[in-house]
Amino acid sequence: MIEKLLKSKKIRLTPFRKEVLEVFVNIPNAIAVGDIEAKLKQFDRITLYRTIKSFIEKGLIHEIVMPGDIKKLALCPAECSSVNHVHTAQHIHFRCKMCENIFCLDLHEFPEINIPKFKVDSIEIQGTGICNICS
Repeated sequence: MIEKLLKSKKIRLTPFRKEVLEVFVNIPNAIAVGDIEAKLKQFDRITLYRTIKSFIEKGLIHEIVMPGDIKKLALCPAECSSVNHVHTAQHIHFRCKMCENIFCLDLHEFPEINIPKFKVDSIEIQGTGICNICS
């Protein structure tokens, strides 16, 4: 699965990239860079940041910034692509008030928002509440 994901986004396979992607595949919620570092065996910080940047640019992962929180990263859905670093997959970012984890939630139908005099290319919706694990 890891190799297939990297190939699908035209990212060159390396043992380190496979190891980083494995972290995202095995964790169901968004994670901070520090969490990724804790899961890796041996790594060079510059290589890690370059790998993350490449994954974002290719539409493999995306950044999430919730109010009052540090930047986190999450695996993109398979249909996501990145054009000029703007991801096309539309979903909600949800933060659980109990465990503080952030999840990407897909919607069957994304709301259409019409803002006069502006052309909206992307919409980000953030929600808070209690996740199904904590409830």
